[in-house]
Amino acid sequence: MPSATMTSKGQITVPKEIRDELRLTAGSKIMFVRMPGGHFRLVPRTGKVSDLIGMLHDPSVPPLTIEQINEAIAEGGAESGMRGITQGRS
Repeated sequence: MPSATMTSKGQITVPKEIRDELRLTAGSKIMFVRMPGGHFRLVPRTGKVSDLIGMLHDPSVPPLTIEQINEAIAEGGAESGMRGITQGRS
């Protein structure tokens, strides 16, 4: 398993094996994404949106039904539409 050592300035060199697998080149940006349980995931910003699938899934939260989703959308739309109307009235 590849590893790296941090310098006194907080810098690490990503091992070549990992750079190749993540397709990192000079100037590539890397995000450190906090995962459940306090772990971090290295995500190259050069990746595709599909690389992020599953990162926000929380298995302890049951999925919403279509009815619940539609209701939340309707409530949000109604609230945003009322902002300008209710603020101007006494």
